[in-house]
Amino acid sequence: MGQRCAGAVLAVVAALLVGGCHHEQREAAARASAAALLARAPLTGPGFPPAAAAARSQLNGLTVEWGKNWQTYKRENFGRYWSDETDAVGGRNGCDTRDDVLRRDLSELREGDRNPCVVVSGVLHDPYTGKSLPYYYRRASQIQTDHVVALGAAWRAGAYAWTPQRRLEYANDLDVLLAADKQTNYDKSSKTADKWRPPRREYWCEYARRYTGIKHKYRLSVTAPEKLALQELLATCPAGQ
Repeated sequence: MGQRCAGAVLAVVAALLVGGCHHEQREAAARASAAALLARAPLTGPGFPPAAAAARSQLNGLTVEWGKNWQTYKRENFGRYWSDETDAVGGRNGCDTRDDVLRRDLSELREGDRNPCVVVSGVLHDPYTGKSLPYYYRRASQIQTDHVVALGAAWRAGAYAWTPQRRLEYANDLDVLLAADKQTNYDKSSKTADKWRPPRREYWCEYARRYTGIKHKYRLSVTAPEKLALQELLATCPAGQ
């Protein structure tokens, strides 16, 4: 009887060991698959942001009108959470959008061993201010994810008429997003280009190119003061850019 029990116990232990090995192999395969997917997923759309000349042309093609339905805006209209709606070419990579933004915008990047989506640490060279901001996973940081054309501004410029799915896609579009200094993001809030511009003048050109490219991509309108401000910002672009 004792020998039979001992044999049964050994069999169970062996099965557990084999099962554990298979589990580890599955985890390793999943990590490798995720890493491969991330490696081939572009985090910036083709041709984005547009060159200054293209941005000027796009700006001239935008509808000019005053914003509408501002009083009906709610953040929840664009979804409550970060998702994995699309990457820059319309696919999915298994990571939520905030992780994608951090992986794209931070330098000195260290990713998770078990989950390559997770950014463990890195440094943001903030485009709006020029500050170098450290990031550590699970620690408070001075980094937020900014919608270059803010959700409230997009709502007033036409997003109020979109489907919920279209708004969710906009809120998670990597072309729309930048990692940025938290206080500067608060200061920017939902202001349009005529009411706010980056403190760092060296970024005015790219900011206007991104902003105009987003408006063009989503067929959002601009107000007359907003268009004039974008023209002024694009005028700071170096010749030939």
